Amino acid sequence: MDELLLRDLIIRRIPEINSREQILLYKKFDREEGLSILSKGVVEDILGRKLLRVSGHMDDLREQAEEDIRIMRIRGIGCVSFISSHYPPLLRELYDPPALVFYRGVLPDPERPLVAVVGTRRPTAAAVSQAYVIGKALAEAEIPVVSGLALGIDAMAHRGNLEGGAPTVAVLGSSPDEVYPGTNRALARRIIDQGGVILSEYPPGTGPRKWNFPARNRIISGLARGTVIVEAPVSSGALITARFALEQGRDLWVTSSGVNSTRGEGTRKLAEEGARVISGAAEILREWGIVLEKTPEEVFPQNRSPQGAMLASSLARKLNIDL
Repeated sequence: MDELLLRDLIIRRIPEINSREQILLYKKFDREEGLSILSKGVVEDILGRKLLRVSGHMDDLREQAEEDIRIMRIRGIGCVSFISSHYPPLLRELYDPPALVFYRGVLPDPERPLVAVVGTRRPTAAAVSQAYVIGKALAEAEIPVVSGLALGIDAMAHRGNLEGGAPTVAVLGSSPDEVYPGTNRALARRIIDQGGVILSEYPPGTGPRKWNFPARNRIISGLARGTVIVEAPVSSGALITARFALEQGRDLWVTSSGVNSTRGEGTRKLAEEGARVISGAAEILREWGIVLEKTPEEVFPQNRSPQGAMLASSLARKLNIDL
């Protein structure tokens, strides 16, 4: 058994400690002999406080970690720690980066910029169309989309990105072997099959928990150079992603469909506070100085074109959205 992996997983399973403390322990035990000296007493000395829910020799945690490795091998899950050279570099910039990233598929190319595209689970037809087309247009510029694999905007941004041939990135609020929602499992398989990745900070067997999703959103924005909020009501979790993007010093945009939407109160508020309003991916590319030989085609239903209306209707049928 890989002792370094076992050590990483034991540390990840220690209750009562946060991701920054986990990273501190990874740095302290960054040697082959780290596992042999890992104990409750040593960890308490490093952290400067008592661990009330950990046994003296951490035997229970070792058993959990060994089971994690067994499940990871069966289900094709990899993991990378903060101190690894393969860790996504932009995540290192976060105040509280995930100590371990668990994943299925291929981690994103660190040399390639990513764009986060997120929004409501119950979008209007115009927002559905715009999310899909932005995802596809970014793919044509060889830019993967990062999103949360949720229903609605997230799923359509992923689908558009896949249709354009990009290795899209899905960040879960559960472990990579517990895809949520279940209705998007086929989409998750397609993401992996097309060279993308499903990733999470949660170890195998972790189901979706409501408090996981706000934490997940910091990773979505953290992986990306910029974030697009397509459509968001005032209670949308996408607004949490927007806040994280601003705190992380990332670019932030909102879409024209979201600003004009009856369900876009949160989107309009972001625009009023200074977020740039865009009608498509071409504006992102221009802002970043990316020049394409051919401008990606971007048609939206609010333009009242027949092609835009047909696209909106087709996508709405797939998502069972009423037009």
